[in-house]
Amino acid sequence: MAYRILIVDDSKVTRSVLKKTIGMTDVPVKEIFEAGNGYEALDLLSKHTVDLVLADINMPGMNGMEMAAGLLANPATKNIPVVIVSTHTEDMRINELRSQGVKAYIHKPFTAEMIRDVLNEILVLDPA
Repeated sequence: MAYRILIVDDSKVTRSVLKKTIGMTDVPVKEIFEAGNGYEALDLLSKHTVDLVLADINMPGMNGMEMAAGLLANPATKNIPVVIVSTHTEDMRINELRSQGVKAYIHKPFTAEMIRDVLNEILVLDPA
């Protein structure tokens, strides 16, 4: 099975790096969508089905925490795994996100191996 992934980050460079990094993994990908903030992501998700969301926390408009809360509260999107990719290292924030239902937290800077391991764990080894 090939997966559809949504990358949500206000940095076009970060989205590009994540996209390239995903391509370096052994995870089969059908399509990668991109959004610059939570509002764009929710709009995109109203039109497309995805298997996983990778999102930053700090974005203009709607940030990653607000977007994740919106996804997890919506019956139509609550089963889409959300992975936060951020520079934040505060345990309290990470624990809050996990208690809300975020599946994983990847610290920037990340490696291809980190991305691969999380994608394999969530999509391939334990599909939702």
